[in-house]
Amino acid sequence: MHNISIISVGGTIDKIYFDAKSEYEVGPPNVEKVLAELNLSITYHINSLMRKDSLDLTDDDRSLIAGAVAEDPCPRIIITHGTDTMVATALALCNPPGKTVVLTGALEPALFKTSDAVFNIGCALGAVQVLPPGVYIAMNGRIFAAAKVRKNLTLNKFEEIGNDV
Repeated sequence: MHNISIISVGGTIDKIYFDAKSEYEVGPPNVEKVLAELNLSITYHINSLMRKDSLDLTDDDRSLIAGAVAEDPCPRIIITHGTDTMVATALALCNPPGKTVVLTGALEPALFKTSDAVFNIGCALGAVQVLPPGVYIAMNGRIFAAAKVRKNLTLNKFEEIGNDV
């Protein structure tokens, strides 16, 4: 059994550049490339559930994500997700019993040198191993309880709306 299950649903963290189109599109899970370059002492499994920009996620998509979390036998789950609707998805997960779920993403694609993806994934990996069961968001160097965070669009960062963890 794996120590950690990673569910990828898309978002900026997974965006790649298509030269022929001169635009970015959601591609395969970049978390796979990020983790492959590290000498980790954990085992993990990556499930590419969907490849969507978070602004395109629907309630049906959130139900699919919640179902994948509920059916996953691993008690520690990371979800890589777009930042724009990450909080909505976190709230839709309804604190699955006995599971610690941490959502994370990036403000720039993971393959960019200046991306915050590696840092956020690292924070999520640490958090998912030590936090009690519940749903959390790991962004901007902090861990937030899902019900106590929002994305500040003006500052382009996550901030607490109550006490953080």
